[in-house]
Amino acid sequence: MARIAITYHSGYGHTGRQAEAVFAGAQSVAGAEAVLINVAEINEAGWAELAAADAIIFGAPTYMGSVSAKFKEFMDASSKAWFAMGAKGWKDKLAAGFTNSASQSGDKLNSLVQLAIFAAQHGMVWVSLGLPPGNNSSQGSVDDLNRLGSFLGAMAQSNADQGADAMRESDLKTAEHLGRRVAEQALRLTQNRA
Repeated sequence: MARIAITYHSGYGHTGRQAEAVFAGAQSVAGAEAVLINVAEINEAGWAELAAADAIIFGAPTYMGSVSAKFKEFMDASSKAWFAMGAKGWKDKLAAGFTNSASQSGDKLNSLVQLAIFAAQHGMVWVSLGLPPGNNSSQGSVDDLNRLGSFLGAMAQSNADQGADAMRESDLKTAEHLGRRVAEQALRLTQNRA
């Protein structure tokens, strides 16, 4: 059994919907068990879930070219796990990330880099999106997986004047792909340990 924790912050519901898609992808893998952890509501049980996880997928909206302040607060609070690196910390767990912003670019790459560096500081192993870019030729469309062309993690774009229910299905399917990919890698890792 591989345990995957999807830990996220969502200011307006868009990143929460993206997190649910990541969760669905992880849960679709036989032998994987996933849990959603909203960092705005994290408690001791949530920290224990992260400690027990084989993989942690980080998700945050991109605000002003960086992860949200609430997610950064969670990152700073993870210093207890960092001090325990190797014992009860997150060292050698798999990590991945996803983000959302209103703009096509919105400097989402910076948020993914921030999440990857955060994972590296914890000694984690980063799992990329593993998809070619979509929507980058005359044959492509906004309905392609990875339509925003990210390699580091899953990106989504949501119009600032629309709610989470108006998110593009291709972005949600891209997030689902990320959850499935991480769960498959986590399962392989746990099977190799046995």
